[in-house]
Parts: sequence; structure tokens; C-alpha cells
Amino acid sequence: MSTDGPVLETLADMTAASIARNSLTPREYVIARLAAMVAVDAPPISYFASASAVEESGMTTEDIQGIMIAVAPVVGAPRVMSAGGHILRALGIAVAVAESEMDAEES
Repeated sequence: MSTDGPVLETLADMTAASIARNSLTPREYVIARLAAMVAVDAPPISYFASASAVEESGMTTEDIQGIMIAVAPVVGAPRVMSAGGHILRALGIAVAVAESEMDAEES
């Protein structure tokens, strides 16, 4: 696999295009993305990659729980439970990255 990041660059370009071409507010956009991630059983890294957008939109834990409750009748309990686990793993990734960055700064 190449180290220049063509996959990540492509995903970033796709995200930028979808932001530029939609009529949603930033908060509505994040809600739609989170609901879609729950629906498709997105892996933890997808939630991690969206963390800054979630934070910038002002979403709270209660908001995220509300999204999960709202989509549960459509996607089912297993998908919602899986999303909960993936979100917890994403938080673990975020903590590990933050600790690594702090260690690098101390060195």
C-alpha cells in the first residue's frame, strides 16, 4: 500500500464535495452522517474520522444517543448495539492518538 494516502485523499475529496453541494446546516449534516454510519454498520475508524465534525457541530452524547434511538426501529437493535461498540472503540482510538501526541511533544 502506498504511503502517500490516495485512499484517504479520495475520501477527503468526496467529503468536501458532499459538504459543498448540500443544503444542510453543519449540525444536520453530522446527524445525517451519524445515522448513515449506524445504518451501514460503519467500523470504529469511521466514527473516529468524524469526531472533529461531531465536536465542531456541538453535538452532545445525548444527541448521539437520540440519533441511535431514532434509527433503531429502521435498522434494528443489532445495528444500534454494534454502533455503540464501534463508538466506544473510536473513543479508545482517540485517547490512544492523544496520548501518542502528548508523548511525542514531551520527547
